[in-house]
Amino acid sequence: MPNNFALSDGKPWSRRQLLKLGLAGAGVTGVAGLWQMLNLQSKSIVKVPPLDMEAPDDATNPMKMLRDFDYGTVKQENGRTIREFQLIAGTSIINLNSAVSYNIWDLNGRIPGPTLRAKQGDRIRVLFLNNAGHSHSLHFHGVHPAEMDGVRPISNGKATIYEFDAEPYGVHLYHCHIEPVTRHIAKGLYGMFIIDPPTPRPPADEIVLVMAGYDVNDDSHNDYYAFNGVPHYYMHNPIRIYKDQLIRLYVLNIIEYDPVVTFHLHANFFDVYRYGMSMTPSEKADVITMGMAERHILEFAFRYPGKYMFHPHQDAIAENGCMGQFEVLAQSNQKTVNNS
Repeated sequence: MPNNFALSDGKPWSRRQLLKLGLAGAGVTGVAGLWQMLNLQSKSIVKVPPLDMEAPDDATNPMKMLRDFDYGTVKQENGRTIREFQLIAGTSIINLNSAVSYNIWDLNGRIPGPTLRAKQGDRIRVLFLNNAGHSHSLHFHGVHPAEMDGVRPISNGKATIYEFDAEPYGVHLYHCHIEPVTRHIAKGLYGMFIIDPPTPRPPADEIVLVMAGYDVNDDSHNDYYAFNGVPHYYMHNPIRIYKDQLIRLYVLNIIEYDPVVTFHLHANFFDVYRYGMSMTPSEKADVITMGMAERHILEFAFRYPGKYMFHPHQDAIAENGCMGQFEVLAQSNQKTVNNS
């Protein structure tokens, strides 16, 4: 299959073009579809508080992003399960606080980009359209052929297809790999890529947290930091979870310009599944050190209701936006909803 094709410069990606590529429409078929349905059903027994927060702006909705997983469109081709995703690079403005706005490069109109999710062994097909004004690409962490490594520039108005097998299982990421890579990532072109193991993990309230920084004056130093796009958002809008509910936290550090950060959880300890590449924890901790692009699964449950902070233990990073809270609710007085 050719991995590059041209679309008319400046024209939107039409449904006819998608149909021609066999990428339009939605549906779930085959073994992978069954796995996806079972995966969602298993979550139906997980207690998740309802979400009633408003989006802070058009570029991101941190509360919705917490549990928003993109399973793509599943189909069967020549006996293989194909899981297709569509990612479009664009530009938008994000409000970092009441006084500061910042121009970002986004994926599907959001920062971070969609959290893509597949099962180990699926054939992954990513249709990437670049409408962001500069050359960009998508580089996926994992195992794949060299021609699918995503280091070749895709010009503005052009598109390409990345296709590879989902392996190994774990918590991975994807990002633009065009020089200067630091700037392209710091401007917003990144997202999480989860490959689930063949045997599903136990049911849990699954939450995504992506740590990132913003260099608003282009001096190669971050001025603001955030979980899932917006500084201090989860301090003002705590993440509600239930007492005694198993929480599975997918955490990614994508902060450029700072060589290392930690992740610290107040009043609790978590089991660590490094890179999500094991079904058994390697350690128990309340602080874990993460270099650039490191990501882990952290599992825990809270015994007591109340509000509990989480943040990097580099206090300057926390104080400039990378700080949030869990609000632990007693289950007896709360309405239970499915997260499927």
